[in-house]
Amino acid sequence: MLVEFVRSLGAVRDALDLGCGDGRLTAELRARSLVGADVSSGALERARIRLPEATLVRVDPDEPLPFEDASFDLVLCAETLEHVRDVQLLLSEVRRVLRPGGHLAITTPAHSRWTALRLAVVGWESLFDPLSPHLRFFSRRSLARLLDELGFDGVELRPRDGTLLALASRP
Repeated sequence: MLVEFVRSLGAVRDALDLGCGDGRLTAELRARSLVGADVSSGALERARIRLPEATLVRVDPDEPLPFEDASFDLVLCAETLEHVRDVQLLLSEVRRVLRPGGHLAITTPAHSRWTALRLAVVGWESLFDPLSPHLRFFSRRSLARLLDELGFDGVELRPRDGTLLALASRP
């Protein structure tokens, strides 16, 4: 499902996969110039094997992105946003590095009223592992509101198989 979503994004000139991990989804992007960025040096080493032509960049958590303004037509954040401490900073930086009319594509686990109901019935510990690296939990409504508040336009969100697939543009 994630591969299908990434493939559906279309061809662009310059793309950034922010939180690229080992580059598995980065390899599915169609871009003339491809940049993968991650906080993990180990993940980037694995990505180097899969993406010999891409530029790979280590980024620091909670720091501005090391890219010029309006550098990319597409930024992909696949299964990344839920791990970020300062989501406002990250999305503001994404907006900065996107060209006007550029797109942000996000995938993140979907949470909804069912999550709240399950919490009430079975308890917190049965749903959220205290050792999980997930710091954020998004519903369709909360992610749409966040993207709107941070200045993204044309937000399209759809849940699929427990995942939110989001596409937004920079005005």
